[in-house]
Amino acid sequence: MSKSKILYAEDDQTIAFLIQDSLENHYDIHYCSDGKSAMEAFNNNDFDICLLDIMMPKMDGFELAQYIRNKNSDIPIIFISAKSLKEDRIKGLKIGADDYLVKPFSIEELILKIEIFLKRSRKTDVQSSNYAVGSFSFDPKNYILQDKNGKEVSLTQRESDLLLLFIKNKNSVLKRQEILNAIWGDDDYFMGRSLDVFISRLRKIFSEEESIAIENIHGVGFRFAEKTDKK
Repeated sequence: MSKSKILYAEDDQTIAFLIQDSLENHYDIHYCSDGKSAMEAFNNNDFDICLLDIMMPKMDGFELAQYIRNKNSDIPIIFISAKSLKEDRIKGLKIGADDYLVKPFSIEELILKIEIFLKRSRKTDVQSSNYAVGSFSFDPKNYILQDKNGKEVSLTQRESDLLLLFIKNKNSVLKRQEILNAIWGDDDYFMGRSLDVFISRLRKIFSEEESIAIENIHGVGFRFAEKTDKK
């Protein structure tokens, strides 16, 4: 079985050497030392996952991630950066990144994250049928919501996974820990903040849907409530 192919963009040569040395036995690593060369590599190769630093010459990681996400809504993106401010993490997630690791981190943690996303990407048991969500049609395989006028809203993989989890547990309370473990495989504080970002985006998408509500159950979690008209 061929190794999964990783696009790794990092301008710090020392860190890049250490990470490549630790990962190359597990994965096929394509290393780039700046954002522009990483963008070119992305255009010319098929990758399974992207590991991106943020502070890079020629094109920073945020710009690169935005470019990649516009080209491919499915590929997992993990930021690995020394920028630890909450604002940077939230910006990365809003761009469409799937995770954000702050340096220094353990290689074991990085490999665990990579494997979680690769496993999710390889899943073949996603139902091909669409789901009716209010006036929307939801295609979980392609991460698309389509409204009654045919306008499409593209979701990230995480947002799509979260919405599918809500749909499968419609009108039931889901604890925060249950959601975090199901979607992220972890329930630490930062993952909780990430969840809140995705909840806010879904609420905004469904803001004009009177039959749909993502209710906050204080101190417990959330309930995806969908009212059906009975006539």
